[in-house]
Amino acid sequence: MERLVFQHVTKKNYYLVADAYDGQYIKNCTKDFLYSSSGQMKDIVRVNNTSIGIYGNSSLVSYIGHDGLMDFQLSESFKNTDGKTRDCIILACYSKKFFSPLLKETKANPLVWTSHLMAPEAYILHDALAGYVNNESGEQIRSKAALAYSKYQKCSEKAARNLLVTGW
Repeated sequence: MERLVFQHVTKKNYYLVADAYDGQYIKNCTKDFLYSSSGQMKDIVRVNNTSIGIYGNSSLVSYIGHDGLMDFQLSESFKNTDGKTRDCIILACYSKKFFSPLLKETKANPLVWTSHLMAPEAYILHDALAGYVNNESGEQIRSKAALAYSKYQKCSEKAARNLLVTGW
């Protein structure tokens, strides 16, 4: 696994901590995302004398990549352990269908996830996060993500809006 930490250019108290997993560990990555969403997995990373909450210590958790739940099942429990509701973004094929049963246990709030096959690419997250740091609604965040998808995938806005959905 590799980790990168980004600090927002103007809103200095916003950080993005990106953990990249080797594809052979997709099951572990999926579990880590769900444990983080539920508050069962928490940690802190220190950067330049600043403590940054990661995993379940963050207010937003995201998963981007192949939807391994299309290939395997998880038997672990991802029940919320601390009563906190975290926002999440899941950019993977059919993420709403495959993640829903497990995500419900976590009590997470899905800001953006998908209804069909898709290309899970970082520009979608970038534009969604632009809305998130400005405290926009789930629908506004979804719209930003859909517009980015439409632009870079050269598909209609309608198709992108049908693909990227928000909420339960």
